[in-house]
Amino acid sequence: MPMETLSANPEQASPVSVTAAILVVGDEILSGRTKDKNIGYITEFLTGAGVDVKEVRVVPDEEERIVEAVNALRARYDYVLSTGGIGPTHDDITADSVAKAFGVGIEIDQRAVEVMTRHYGGAANLTPARLRMARIPDGAELVDNPVSAAPGFMLGNVIVMAGVPNIMQRMLDNAILRMRTGAITLSDSVSPGPGIGEGAVAEPLAAIALAHPEVSIGSYPSFGPAGFQTQLVIRGKDAAKVAAAKADIEAMVATIKR
Repeated sequence: MPMETLSANPEQASPVSVTAAILVVGDEILSGRTKDKNIGYITEFLTGAGVDVKEVRVVPDEEERIVEAVNALRARYDYVLSTGGIGPTHDDITADSVAKAFGVGIEIDQRAVEVMTRHYGGAANLTPARLRMARIPDGAELVDNPVSAAPGFMLGNVIVMAGVPNIMQRMLDNAILRMRTGAITLSDSVSPGPGIGEGAVAEPLAAIALAHPEVSIGSYPSFGPAGFQTQLVIRGKDAAKVAAAKADIEAMVATIKR
């Protein structure tokens, strides 16, 4: 069955491919101390909205590495979505690094201050640590944070969000409204059944892939109670082309079974 799709911004939808990269910032991710829960969520969310995630990078809390990654990814893809490094502590340097990547200044943003003042019950409760989270690069648009108020931001084609999963998810709901979306990627599959492994389908499947260059065909082996199995997955943006590739795969599988 085709995957469920998300209608993000129908007025901006187009038949073209829109690409994105995910940039995860944090020493804690690279050390294994914190297990990332954002990559899978973002990729599934964007795929359902018609944005194809083409690359994921994880970098430490080092300005040079963040700047390098931001500049490389924003030049290559339509959007870069960054998570992590915009909290109140000294090692939260993502905002500063993005500002440096774009060559702009960064300062306390009064729009962010107003939102946070309401959330924290008055200006007197905006401690220096909290005010760090109101520092926004010049020219950036704010990305609303309905969970804890401190906003993310969008500068050019780079969207910067929090690393805490429930906050990031709500930010992403708002960020997608600013993004151009493309054709939804459709997905279908064929399961040859127990006892048919990748080796049995590899050669004919390669020929089918060559005959259907506008779809992506993947082979995913597994081992369960019924024994060795392989699932063949077809992905593409044109329903007719996905269906045509599936039909050829089903015919190939039937031949193998005989």
